Amino acid sequence: MHKPEPLRSICIVGGGTAGWSAAALLAAVVAPSGCRITLIESSDVPTVGVGEATIPPVFEFLANCGIDEIDFIRHCQATFKLAIRFDDWLEPGHRYWHPFGNIGVTINQRPFHHYWWKNKAAGHSETFADLCPAIALAEDGKFAFPPPDGSFPGGALNYALHFDAGLVAKYLRRHAEAKGTAHIDARISGTELAEDGSIAAVMLQDGRRIAADFFIDCSGFRGLLIEEALHAGYEDWTKWLPCDRAVAMPTATIGPAAPYTISAAHEAGWRWRIPLQSRVGNGYVYSSRHISDERAAETLRGAVAGEALAEPRFLRFTAGHRKAMWVKNCLAVGLSSGFLEPLESTSIHLIHTALNRLLDYFPDRTCDPVLAAAYNREAADEYAHIRDFLLLHYVHNRRHGEPFWDEIRANPLPESLAAKLELFRRTGRIVSRRRELFADVSWFFVAAGMGIVPEALDPLADAAPFDEVRSVIGQISEVMGRYRAAAPIHNDVLARLLDPALKGRPSFSQTWGAR
Repeated sequence: MHKPEPLRSICIVGGGTAGWSAAALLAAVVAPSGCRITLIESSDVPTVGVGEATIPPVFEFLANCGIDEIDFIRHCQATFKLAIRFDDWLEPGHRYWHPFGNIGVTINQRPFHHYWWKNKAAGHSETFADLCPAIALAEDGKFAFPPPDGSFPGGALNYALHFDAGLVAKYLRRHAEAKGTAHIDARISGTELAEDGSIAAVMLQDGRRIAADFFIDCSGFRGLLIEEALHAGYEDWTKWLPCDRAVAMPTATIGPAAPYTISAAHEAGWRWRIPLQSRVGNGYVYSSRHISDERAAETLRGAVAGEALAEPRFLRFTAGHRKAMWVKNCLAVGLSSGFLEPLESTSIHLIHTALNRLLDYFPDRTCDPVLAAAYNREAADEYAHIRDFLLLHYVHNRRHGEPFWDEIRANPLPESLAAKLELFRRTGRIVSRRRELFADVSWFFVAAGMGIVPEALDPLADAAPFDEVRSVIGQISEVMGRYRAAAPIHNDVLARLLDPALKGRPSFSQTWGAR
């Protein structure tokens, strides 16, 4: 049996959220075995720093790093996020929610969304907010930690965070350095390859040579190692996701911070609104073939509320991913590995799953290619799954007469999405594979929000007498009304968390006592 030769050193190239996330996790999990972690970044090179919304698995990452959730919230200007509200996507004036958590309860071992359609077809008027705790609280501007037994009416409640990406990078840096990560502030001038084509070292402008057994490329869109040195190639998905630019601009806070992200459709793309404790993050993701940079900036300025705190900042990108994200002894993480527009707040999540996957396939000094091959297959599948889910928001729009929306509606779908939509249209069923990010309930919320109504439902849903289904729905709706009335305002919960006298996470009863 081959005796492993443990990695002695890992070099992370690039800081920002990706680089310092890698450093924080590796410092907690890998460094205790004796592996030296070094991060190289240049303070002269700005980071993108606009990824400010997350999804619920962010808390698993924080826990794996040994980071206290409440301390993180206090230092990163964080607010809570229960859902994303989609405005004008189906057509102007229409609105729908993609919440975290569940809706209703399983009846006769069938997902509740089948009973939702039956109830709606029978002419009953319950809304999603009557049956889904995340939507109910989001609509009211409220928040509460789930109780220990998860006994929210209408299924499990889940949540994530909005935060200041710049503060997050600084926080993770302090955490990683405290655990022994070495930090070098310098520009990289070149890469030295070994005889086998792997990376031997990176060269700094000041003449230093930094060697390592393994390298993590967090250098952003440029892909300093994965592309410029190792020529991984790029899988371009512009034909499906034509947005290739974004303009971002922070504004002053007006009123209470909403516990949700807003995504509003516009002429040539969509606009985000992310509320933090001290400001609001805004941006317009758009197709440069359908609108100019100048007009995009004007659109953003005209759509936001509050005083602008900085001039608009532009970003260019190409939807897709590297054809290989792990090559030889180098792994690309973050923007260097690929980019999908942040419609469902997946950018930071993809950083975390890349790092978790690295731990699943963690190499020794031989960097067996079979590990990289397995990693690359899983990563490509993950990107394709998210791509399909993003497309679900676009392809059934009714924004007729607008070239961007007409074009994206007419585009052929990836086979994987076409098959999933056909199954849903004809039978109401949604199949999600194990470990896929978006479960069937997420597909249901977005499909329903975009006006896709199934032709038939699971026949086993008819096994439960409809009067019993109505009784369950009535009970959930009645209890949900009481919860909505009693729940605390989101800003009041934040104020309690920011109280220095509070130690650790408040209990469920303490949170509700914040009213």
